[in-house]
Amino acid sequence: MRGDLWKAVEQLKQESGNGLFVGGVKLALALTELGLIDEYEFVVHPRLTGHGPTLFAGLSKWVDLKLVSRLEFRSGAVAMRYEPRR
Repeated sequence: MRGDLWKAVEQLKQESGNGLFVGGVKLALALTELGLIDEYEFVVHPRLTGHGPTLFAGLSKWVDLKLVSRLEFRSGAVAMRYEPRR
């Protein structure tokens, strides 16, 4: 995306469809800072690696979340869906 990120995402939100899914660290951080994420979904896998990017490193303020759903898999992974408390 180029230009005004807030404007571009707000325009996409007005279009029909099942929502936008974003992965990665930098775009998610930028969208969170602008308050543009309506729902967060995290999948936690039962393995520690000791390296890799830190999610939301550098976030300028707290974002309080409310758990909406949780799903456990036989593998031990857990998917959790949250909405920001506004």
